[in-house]
Parts: sequence; C-alpha cells; structure tokens
Amino acid sequence: MSRHTPVDRGDPDGHPSPAGVLALLHGDDDPAVVLTRRSPHLRSHTHEVAFPGGRRDPGDPDLWHTALREAVEEVALDPGLVERVGRLDAFETVGSRSLIVPFVAVAPRRPELTANPAEVEAIRHVPLRVLLDDAVWREEIWPLRGTERAITFFELDGDTVWGATAAMLRQLLALVTGVDPRITGGPG
Repeated sequence: MSRHTPVDRGDPDGHPSPAGVLALLHGDDDPAVVLTRRSPHLRSHTHEVAFPGGRRDPGDPDLWHTALREAVEEVALDPGLVERVGRLDAFETVGSRSLIVPFVAVAPRRPELTANPAEVEAIRHVPLRVLLDDAVWREEIWPLRGTERAITFFELDGDTVWGATAAMLRQLLALVTGVDPRITGGPG
C-alpha cells in the first residue's frame, strides 16, 4: 500500500469531478462485498468491475448521499438497510482525473439487488475470504506520468478488478483484517 498515493482525506468538494462510491459489506458468517460490472452501454469504463457509485449531482448534499443515490439507481439498493461505518482514502483516477471517495457501509444480511441494465451488467457479492486468497491478488508496477506506480489486481472468476477500485478494495481488506494498510504486500 505504501506505493499507492491516497489523496488527503480533506474535503473533496473543491475538486472538479468528485464522485462517491459505496463499499457495502454484508453477512456475519461469510462476509461479502458488493461489486458491479459496468454496462457496455456506458461512455467509459465499460465492463469494468467497480463499487456502485458515480459523480456528484448538484442536488446531492454530500458525497455520502451521492454514493447512496447512485447505489439506488444502479442496483436498487434500499438505503434503509445500510449503516455507514466509515470512509476510505479518496483516490484520483489516472485517466479521467475524477476524485473517488469510497464510503464503507454494512448491511445485516445480503440485500436484494437488481441491476439497472443501462448502468450495470452484473452484480457480484464477493466473499472477503475469496479476495484474501493469495491466488486471487497480484500487483504490477506500471510507469505512469514519469514515475512508477503499483497497480493492484484481483482476479475473480470471469472478472478482473483493478485500478482505483482494486486499490480501495485492498485498503478495505487491510482495515477489516487489522493489517496496517501502509504495509507493502498482499491485501491481508
């Protein structure tokens, strides 16, 4: 994690393209996180795996509400089922220069979700134990903007999670497992 450069946790409202995403955990015996595969009908990042979320609308009071609104729009999440428990480091994406603020929420059980086909191709409930498997995780060093940057990958059955989503997922796993997120190496 030390090779990832999280953006300061300060107020992201001054950023030209702030976005809020929801890292939703559910289940006690075998906890899982909700991920989506983006629709092929979108302008960018088609078929990529991401947390539900998107850019802030002018009517959103804050980025937490952006993340919830987007989760309702994308996967029909009932916001009354979730409890906000924290926030991860914000990340600025390399390509679109969007500032993504991930919020962590929990639900007592697996929520009933339905993909909005205009935005979401598939919904995945990925057990944390799968993400913690050494065979699933890898890191590559890529040259970006004159420097080298560690890029995290999670190879799931039929999908690859990478980039900002994988970096946020890695931090989430480090926090959930009690591993210091600044330690270099696997996700937990």
